[in-house]
Amino acid sequence: MKKVTLLIIFLTISLISFSQEQPANALGIRIGGGFGFDWEVSYQRYLSDQIRMENGLGMDVGSGRKGFTTTTTIQWVWDINSGLKWFTGPGLQLGSRENMFYFGLTGQVGIEYLFREIPIQIGIDTRPVIGIENANNAFEININASIRYLFGK
Repeated sequence: MKKVTLLIIFLTISLISFSQEQPANALGIRIGGGFGFDWEVSYQRYLSDQIRMENGLGMDVGSGRKGFTTTTTIQWVWDINSGLKWFTGPGLQLGSRENMFYFGLTGQVGIEYLFREIPIQIGIDTRPVIGIENANNAFEININASIRYLFGK
């Protein structure tokens, strides 16, 4: 019962403290695939009003090239309508595939919706990657869906 009470208090404080402006941080997951199924823990941090950095730590589990990656992108974010935004930007990807070091250049473009009533962001994006080092396939593209919890000012 104490856990339920603490959860209700936490959610209430979160909802009350959530304002109409964009929170500084977002933490969540991205799932999807293209050349295989992948998932990623994703963290976003606004650097200014329209620029943010996204860092992700992910696993590629659905293809013949199992491994993990870490990706960092710098994204420019623009409002479309109330709560609806689109973003794009370049990045780098490092990791291990088939027990070998992997390096690639990436970009990301997507659309997301920020719920005004609750601190949740949902989105869909694509992140094409050009493999530079130890890339079995020199070009990959995938479609991902994401959900993130927004926090901080």
